[in-house]
Amino acid sequence: MKRLNDDEFLEQEFDLSKAVKNPYAKKLHKKITMNVDADALEYFKSQSADSGIPYQTLINLYLVDCATSKKKLKMTWK
Repeated sequence: MKRLNDDEFLEQEFDLSKAVKNPYAKKLHKKITMNVDADALEYFKSQSADSGIPYQTLINLYLVDCATSKKKLKMTWK
């Protein structure tokens, strides 16, 4: 008896002829590397401990909220 490889098994096991593209594919996350102030990171980590939501997710949610509401950065130099 011939053993099927993974692709052959999937083709036989699942009918993907009626598959639909992921409507959220445009909104997939992109991995980046960035420097974050230690105090800001501790803030999000403490919020994470309180809420049970990973701190990376909280940072992303905050950034998405800023982008969605088109918040403008207000900084003053002293």
